[in-house]
Amino acid sequence: MPRRTDPRTVLLAVAELLAWWAGLALLWLVFITSVDTLERVVGASAAAVAALLARAGRRAVTWR
Repeated sequence: MPRRTDPRTVLLAVAELLAWWAGLALLWLVFITSVDTLERVVGASAAAVAALLARAGRRAVTWR
């Protein structure tokens, strides 16, 4: 069983978070009407929090 500090495990976790973040940030951009700096910051922050929650939820369901 791989350890949590295994470089491959860390890389996969980072890749999963980035994939979630990219998808959720893109979804945010689709739903807003104006794209200014504040909207980008709020969207990126909300997508980051949602990506963390999505990864935690997926891990809770798959026990990984």
